[in-house]
Amino acid sequence: MQTISKRQAAQFILAKQGLIGSYRFIGKAGAFDYVRQAGCIQFDPIDICGRNAELTLQSRVRGFKKSMLQELLYEDRKLVDYADKELSIWPVDDWPYFAPFRERSRKMGDTFEGLQELKEKAVAYIRENGAVCSSTLPIEGEIYWHSTMHWSGNWHKKSMSARSVLEQLYTEGELIIHHKNGSRKYYDLAEKYIPAAILKADNPCSDELSLITWRVLRRIGAVGLLWDKSSPAFLGIDLKADLRKKVLSQLSADNKIRSVMVEGIKLPFYYRTEDGSLMQDILTGNADLKPRMSFMAPLDPLLWDKALILALWDFKYSWEIYTPADSRKYGYYTLPIVYGDRFAGRIEAVPDRNGILHVKGLWWEPGIRQTKALNSALERTLGRFAKFNDCKTVERGLRRQRRS
Repeated sequence: MQTISKRQAAQFILAKQGLIGSYRFIGKAGAFDYVRQAGCIQFDPIDICGRNAELTLQSRVRGFKKSMLQELLYEDRKLVDYADKELSIWPVDDWPYFAPFRERSRKMGDTFEGLQELKEKAVAYIRENGAVCSSTLPIEGEIYWHSTMHWSGNWHKKSMSARSVLEQLYTEGELIIHHKNGSRKYYDLAEKYIPAAILKADNPCSDELSLITWRVLRRIGAVGLLWDKSSPAFLGIDLKADLRKKVLSQLSADNKIRSVMVEGIKLPFYYRTEDGSLMQDILTGNADLKPRMSFMAPLDPLLWDKALILALWDFKYSWEIYTPADSRKYGYYTLPIVYGDRFAGRIEAVPDRNGILHVKGLWWEPGIRQTKALNSALERTLGRFAKFNDCKTVERGLRRQRRS
């Protein structure tokens, strides 16, 4: 088995992700192409300097605007909100693969007496009146909705009923999210927006193992290079060690993935066979590795496996949003900085209502030299980030400059 250096592994991942060299993803079409490459990007409703999915796209899509993602989701209907790796955004063309998710939800809903009648009332109302949210759907009844997207046997207050019915119909695939107003979701009938050829298509996977194999291949493509170990990059897939090895072996036998060893790491790594030419370019020195700087989303596919990031880059990242303020090492919503083929540091930059982007903290990693090229790259990246957040001015009120 071929052995590559940690730096070559890092360069391969960054090149695959479109985070080094010339931009491969440009504008709205590029945003769609990246989501299609990644399979899914995680959605998180918290908006400090852009929501996670928007931050994921701005880091590698030249000219990305937040409106582009909204158009792809709610106007072009090329993308859809649904579960995958937690709450995610993925191409609507993948809808048939998630038939088992929808079927499990339907079977769970069937165990609740009276739910079918409420669902029928909701569908009839939406068919006549169009998109609704939980506060505009006139549904009565006492149902408790569990936050993990499954029905619970507990009963709760009547005001939860409309939301619960909408969420049930959504997880069953009867409804999709029509649009969002802030964090409020509006639902409409899936049949109005998803082409029948997709909506009614048979599941391409003949059994559960086939689906798991498809999802594992998808996640390898999302990161670029994944190792043979339990990984948060496989979150949402029931993938114990024996099954993981079986799936990886099958994908290798089918020539869908290739394996390499990385110096200093005893586990094999896997990448998609279709990326073989990129790997060869990295190994022969022919890849476009022109340095670029990006601010990364906390739940970016690049950061799904933080142990892998630590092993390859010696960069330890923790999202401190749920850490008490007096226990944080950095900031509330700190973004890693990628520069060239390194994690160079992290930044906390927050826009205000007056169009000013406040740089509240900037921390460089040990060994990062304050060169003219680095500072110029930082200024350009801050300018793009300010524009992304509709800011015209960047103001620095730094707490700290270098990691201790």
